[in-house]
Amino acid sequence: MAQVYKTDLLEEALKELCLKLDGVQGAVIVSIEGFVVASYSPHENDMDDESPTSSPQVAAMAATLIALGERTLSRLAQGEMLRLLIEGNDGGMLVVPADRRSSVAVMVGPEAKMGLVLYGLQQTAKKVSEILEGGRS
Repeated sequence: MAQVYKTDLLEEALKELCLKLDGVQGAVIVSIEGFVVASYSPHENDMDDESPTSSPQVAAMAATLIALGERTLSRLAQGEMLRLLIEGNDGGMLVVPADRRSSVAVMVGPEAKMGLVLYGLQQTAKKVSEILEGGRS
């Protein structure tokens, strides 16, 4: 029986998310420290350090935004962060917490259907949480 690593399971969950939704440019699981836990891009050959969807860049930016969002919500007594959406003319980024120490971020183009992406992202975050906690779902 072949050994299955958590990293492989996490990357498979991100791949599934990216391939089933139109307009997704890449996805990354980021730790609260801003490190990449796992990532996937439908255009992996095109990804380099200069790409706007480069995993280390997305991870660092997502971690910073998550920290600011959580601090803002805490200060305003609005509870815990459920999701973060940043949208621009040429696309955006959605971030959903997976557990206390990590989040899932997805980069989308302007053609993406945000409702479908958000639903898929929430389902993927649940799956990521289960994987990180030791489950195999």
